[in-house]
Amino acid sequence: MRQLIHLIALAAIFGCVTTAWLMFGAVMTERTGRQDRKLVGRVAELWGSPHAQQAPAMAFEWGVEREVERTEWSPKGEMVEIREIVVDRHEQAVSPGSTDITVDLGLDQRRKGLMWYSLYDADFEGRWTYTHGLDTGGDLRITFSFPDPAGLYDGFHFTVDGVDLASALEPVAGQVVARVPVQPGQQVAFEIGYRSRGLDSWRYVPAPDVANLERFALAMTTDFHDIDYPPLCLSPSARQHDDEGWSLDWRYSQIVTGHDIGLLMPAHVQPGELAAQLSFSAPVSLLFFFLLMVVLAVLRRIEIHPVNYLFLAAGFFAFHLLFGYLVDHLAVVPAFAICSAVSILLVVSYLRLVVSARFAFVEAGLAQLVYLIGFSLAHFWEGFTGLTVTVLSILTLFLLMQLTGRLRWNEVLSRGRRRPEGEAALPEVGA
Repeated sequence: MRQLIHLIALAAIFGCVTTAWLMFGAVMTERTGRQDRKLVGRVAELWGSPHAQQAPAMAFEWGVEREVERTEWSPKGEMVEIREIVVDRHEQAVSPGSTDITVDLGLDQRRKGLMWYSLYDADFEGRWTYTHGLDTGGDLRITFSFPDPAGLYDGFHFTVDGVDLASALEPVAGQVVARVPVQPGQQVAFEIGYRSRGLDSWRYVPAPDVANLERFALAMTTDFHDIDYPPLCLSPSARQHDDEGWSLDWRYSQIVTGHDIGLLMPAHVQPGELAAQLSFSAPVSLLFFFLLMVVLAVLRRIEIHPVNYLFLAAGFFAFHLLFGYLVDHLAVVPAFAICSAVSILLVVSYLRLVVSARFAFVEAGLAQLVYLIGFSLAHFWEGFTGLTVTVLSILTLFLLMQLTGRLRWNEVLSRGRRRPEGEAALPEVGA
């Protein structure tokens, strides 16, 4: 009966601590979201927003003259016929004959509060050609839209057939428009470039819808190694890795696609999100730690009262509580190391008094390293967290099954624990 009461008390303690962890995880999630909502606008104002550079929109404009007749009353009150020439304006969208783009991305991650932001410097250079294949002359209208109307674009140039028109173009609503006279068979070559700053991702949008790209080439270089591609974006046709970063190439002689070309910047571990994830998964680590402590107590016939388990759970909770507020001021790795040391010191020093120094440093210390520190470290390996926790859980199950395989649980639960011969009786702390 006594053992059953202890198990019920342990379950109640575990439930209370689990509730506290879930509440703390929710608090960290809300803090992180509140800071992100507060800071994302300031970050965009200071350093830029995600860039999605659209291809220049081109249209051929021409006019057709025609004679019209109309009648109107003269000042003398007579009906007169008037002939005049009017020009009907026409417009037709056209596509570039070739596209050659180079972009160099340099990563510059910055931290504000609980959030890391993946900023980058973008050096963009685009070259396009257009061959006028219609039988009439007119104007080629080139509309270039900046990726962020409120952004900063250093070294902007807009060169048409060797003549830089940038100083004569007036941006309106984040766009500049140039008109170039063209005649049948004429080829126009224009080049646009700038240096700017962006956030999180960079894209090149060939067309708002499905586009027919001819002689298309885009070369991208990075100074970072961890790369990924946004959804619905084309993967490079060739890529090369070196000590500096990546060289990525997209080259097509003719392709019809509605996808963009882009790259995601490496994401830094977000301290606030990590603290919340650690808190939400903490009950699993405590459960395995408690199970191992209970089994070892049964095998060694050690007296550990439920109140002792309450203090052990508090030692585990101290890790997450301290980490949640320490990452406001320190980087993730040193904050994690400090919190781990504090939590292990609390648990080991306490069990040294409750049981023995050997049990505290060996069995309990190793168990805390595996179930608290090991489970927490698994969250640093993105994509492998679930697998790592699963493997540790299976190994724990195997260990517990081997340790308890010969136990007769009816006898264990019906008798009180006895101390080993020669060992002094240990008080039940908190009894």
